[in-house]
Amino acid sequence: MENVLRVGTRGSALARFQAGWVAARLRGDDPTLTVEIHVVQTTGDLRQDVSLPAMAGKGVFVREIESALLRGSVDIAVHSAKDMQSSDPDGLTIAAFCEREDPRDALVAPRFGSLDALPEGALVATSAPRRIVQLREARPDLRFTEIRGNVDTRMAKLERGDADALVLAVAGLKRLGRAEAISQTLSTAICLPQVGQAAIAVQCRAGDDATRERVERCCDHAPTRARVMAERAFLALLGGGCTAPVAAHAVLEDEAFTLAAFVALDNGAPTWRGSATGTLAQSFGLAEKLYQRLGVDAERQREGEPLC
Repeated sequence: MENVLRVGTRGSALARFQAGWVAARLRGDDPTLTVEIHVVQTTGDLRQDVSLPAMAGKGVFVREIESALLRGSVDIAVHSAKDMQSSDPDGLTIAAFCEREDPRDALVAPRFGSLDALPEGALVATSAPRRIVQLREARPDLRFTEIRGNVDTRMAKLERGDADALVLAVAGLKRLGRAEAISQTLSTAICLPQVGQAAIAVQCRAGDDATRERVERCCDHAPTRARVMAERAFLALLGGGCTAPVAAHAVLEDEAFTLAAFVALDNGAPTWRGSATGTLAQSFGLAEKLYQRLGVDAERQREGEPLC
């Protein structure tokens, strides 16, 4: 039989970079392996007329790729972990979480240089309610406009004056060789990252042990897996249909494992923040601990109003 592995991915430059990185690791492990990149069009890419908040929590950037994987059209799928839902569809499993890039958000504001330096009432372009809610806490005067498209498209819109600043993921800019565009890397105290941000997830069919073992051996990064799984566990506790702005960020330093989380109602207020620290072995327990604490606080502050 031919030694071929077919990789499913979105068609954006960033998605192709990520798939190419995984392909290179697989070829490095087995020089006889032929790795084919198969681009799959997703709903999120095709429906540029629909806002991202309206599609939140529906897996619109992964669903068609997962379907191709389940059909056998591809052998593995490479996703941005942040685009995935909190649990795998039946028949699929995540074989690897590749080593994480910087998970923070970046402000791109070449005329001003920093969040504090933006003029009063500045217009900031971002499609993420998570970012908008948190940035409004830091700068209530800012205005926001939704923006879609790849990094180059968004940068072009900024250059022609459609906004005063952009907010993008640090990881995406670095992977595309655009790190010089970053005016300020926003601290997690200002803007907590999206669940799974900056991590690449490699998915395969649950029964394909040979492929799973190959991918895990070549690509899985245990510290990244622990961090992203804890973040996904918190998201899962909120429920698969949650559309509220949610962020979770796990940090592993020496023996200390810390999980921080942020949740806001759909209308942007009130917000909730919390963090918990334990050991690596307690990482999933920390997600449960934060979720329970959130429930207590929600009862006190929101008089029983559902969070999601």
